Amino acid sequence: MQTRTSFELTSAAQGPLRVSVVIPCLNEAETIAECVRRSFAALEGNGLAGEVIVVDNGSTDGSGALAQEVGATVVLEPDRGYGNAYLAGFRAARGDYIVMIDADLTYDFDEIPAFVGELDRGAQFVMGNRMGGVQEGAMSPLSRIGNPLLSGFLNLVFHTSVSDAHCGMRAIRRDVLPELRLRSSGMEFASEMVIRASRVGLRTSELPIKLHARAGDSKLSPFRDGWRHLRLMLVHSPNFLFILPGATMVVLGAVIIVLVFADVSLAGRHFFVHTLIGGSLLVIIGAQVLGLGLCGRAYGVMHLGDRDPRFERAAARFHLEHGLLLGGIVTLGGLALGGTIVAKWIDNGFGTLGEERLAILAATFVIVGIQIFFTSFLLSIIAMRDRS
Repeated sequence: MQTRTSFELTSAAQGPLRVSVVIPCLNEAETIAECVRRSFAALEGNGLAGEVIVVDNGSTDGSGALAQEVGATVVLEPDRGYGNAYLAGFRAARGDYIVMIDADLTYDFDEIPAFVGELDRGAQFVMGNRMGGVQEGAMSPLSRIGNPLLSGFLNLVFHTSVSDAHCGMRAIRRDVLPELRLRSSGMEFASEMVIRASRVGLRTSELPIKLHARAGDSKLSPFRDGWRHLRLMLVHSPNFLFILPGATMVVLGAVIIVLVFADVSLAGRHFFVHTLIGGSLLVIIGAQVLGLGLCGRAYGVMHLGDRDPRFERAAARFHLEHGLLLGGIVTLGGLALGGTIVAKWIDNGFGTLGEERLAILAATFVIVGIQIFFTSFLLSIIAMRDRS
């Protein structure tokens, strides 16, 4: 049996720690000791100076004590959650490289040196890919469908090329962790790592691995955890969640307004005031959603370290004054149009207004102009950085 004392002596003899194997653990008494033994065997068998950190995430079956008995450094993290456990493990890790692996024996610990080798060859983040090596009974039919769908959606939205975004075996250089600014508490932590690695431009590689049937009861909840992954992807993609829908609504609404004023007919029917109201609402709502998306994107670039060259170039060219000028022009245009309508109303002796279409258009301009004006201020506030 590998003891903690002998391992520390071996590590000291070989120099600084190179590898920290971090294992989150919640009631895994059946397997945790074997996970620790296999981790030490993989490290020592390949001459890798390292440590094994088990994060006890509130176990009630003595898992932490069992891990400590066979030489692991045990970190207690009472706030439950996959992400919480890993964040606690990262804080405790001392190795140059961190290898992440589950405590249910679903992954081969002999693969640890291969992940280390990828990092040695220049990768900053290494993902395992289980999809070509799923053993019988290792993955439910729902997960076989859901994992590729979620990974595909992540790749589409964030322009990544990760085949298995939710694989639990992965490795990362410890010195790049601060750049990722990870904060998710639950299973969505797996997606957040991939998204943030892409956003900050980490050199990422993949390794094909096998997935074995787990020992003990699964902690996963497919629908709840799937929703948490999807929710995180949407929150981290202002372009997909806000900017694209907002721009679409603005364009569609503008087209409807033009068709109404051009008195164009469709299938023999003309566009009336009710249609104009719909177009106006689309423009107003779309402008608001678009503004929210720009603010979200600015926050990611300015404060989360996201790399978006197109947004950065645009931000360098356009300043607060440009937005204020545009908002002012649009607002004044609406007020001028409204003033014309009021003048005609007065000229008609305060009778029937009869300018419903122009009134709707004027109101649309005023509302959108005000939105642009104040959104410009909000963008300017978000762009402020602490230079102390």
